[in-house]
Order: sequence, then structure tokens, then C-alpha cells
Amino acid sequence: MTRAGHTALDAELKQLKSVERPAIIRAISEAREHGDLSENAEYHSAKEKQSFIEGRVKELEGILSLADVIDPAKLSGTIKFGATVRLVDEDTDEERTYQIVGEHEADIENGKLNIKSPLARALIGKDEGDSVEVRTPGGERSYEILSISFT
Repeated sequence: MTRAGHTALDAELKQLKSVERPAIIRAISEAREHGDLSENAEYHSAKEKQSFIEGRVKELEGILSLADVIDPAKLSGTIKFGATVRLVDEDTDEERTYQIVGEHEADIENGKLNIKSPLARALIGKDEGDSVEVRTPGGERSYEILSISFT
């Protein structure tokens, strides 16, 4: 996991523990005051949200406790975890830039490519100027690697 990914997950965990958890406890307490819990939609909704929050807290604690934080700036060479890769689609000439990151910090819309994705697996070990063929859900794609950086 990159430092940025670790920081983002840690911030989410702190938000859940310090803001969301106390707010849901207050909401449950207020819903209890309204009487009969068997027909109290506010109470059941708050309990459901509490269950989600507690599950996410446990998930994040597990992820963060097992995470290895890697600083891409200390890496170089061929494409590997943490690399930022600029590609051009050989069919459409569309350029894209992706950083290869861990699965918990992946966000394709923001250029964060899951290391387990077909494209990332095809890129690992390649160098600038290489072409890669990738089987995607949309069919076969060919990309040329324009540049690699570790920032």
C-alpha cells in the first residue's frame, strides 16, 4: 500500500470512530425514547447503520494492521507496485496515466489502478517503449508504455 492510501484509510477509520460512531449512538438513544422499538423505523435504521459502521471499522483496522507501506519514490527500473505509468492506446491514440496501487486504495476514476487488474498485471516488469496486449471485459487492447515514474 502506498503512504497516501494508508493515510486515506487511516483518516476514514478516525472519522468513523470519532464522528460517525458517537452520532449513531446518539441517534439510537433518541429513537429508544420514542417508545415501542418493534415498530420504530428510526431505531431499526440507526441499528443497521451502526452495524455497517462497526463492520467497516473492523475491516479498516484489519487492513491497516497488515499493511506494508511502500514509498514509490525509493523505487526505479521496470514497472512495479507504486509506478506511475503513462500509456497510449494503440487503437485510439488516447493517452492515460495510472499509478499501480494496492486493491484497497484502487480508484480507476482517479488514475489509481489495482495491482490485481488485468492491465496492471500485463504492465508489471515492462519498460518504456514496450507494447502490452491486455484482455479486458471490453475485448483485446494494445497499449504502448510512454513513460514510467516513481513519485
